[in-house]
Amino acid sequence: MDWDKKDEIIAPKWLTLRKMHYFCRKISSMKIPFHIIQLLKRKSGNELRLPSDCEYLSLDIESKTGIRIGATTLKRLVGFANDERTPHTSTLDAIARYLGYAHWDELSKIEDNGNSDFDSPDDEIRSADLQPGANVEITYLPDRRLTLEYLGDNRYRVTASENSKLQKNDEVEILNFVLHHPLLVVNVWRDGESLGQFTAGRVSGLSSIKLI
Repeated sequence: MDWDKKDEIIAPKWLTLRKMHYFCRKISSMKIPFHIIQLLKRKSGNELRLPSDCEYLSLDIESKTGIRIGATTLKRLVGFANDERTPHTSTLDAIARYLGYAHWDELSKIEDNGNSDFDSPDDEIRSADLQPGANVEITYLPDRRLTLEYLGDNRYRVTASENSKLQKNDEVEILNFVLHHPLLVVNVWRDGESLGQFTAGRVSGLSSIKLI
């Protein structure tokens, strides 16, 4: 498919993504609590916007603690991949040590107190946090606007399209929408045919994102 090269380019092949459920302090699946993810971001200086960022986090944890946590495991822990299993205690203890705590039990007692130093989640919408039927509206330069209905499992149907190569009724697979970052689309399906991967808003990123 010949996408508009001004704002849409082929995206990396490593974007194979699956749904993840959020949970709080007592871990019942692989993803760790939001405020602890924020601590990881601050400690590593890594925004963890993309799955590939977990590669760098893995290296930093190993360099600081001498313990290796694989990038695949970290993707599950921060919500980039779905896994309902409970993480190993040794893995959680390694994260605690990296953040300056003796063990996970000590770290898990730290509550999310709304510290203003944490990044606001308002600049990101994650598919993992949505329910089927939710609608997302995005805009990006020069004059593109898309409305998408969430179908589940990171898939959306385009319900409205203005000046975009994506068309109404296209289905797309998207992990997240991040304000001022490009929109990374894993795959596009049109009339049952896979059109492949692409990135929208390459130069300026998304101008606006909102649930409607």
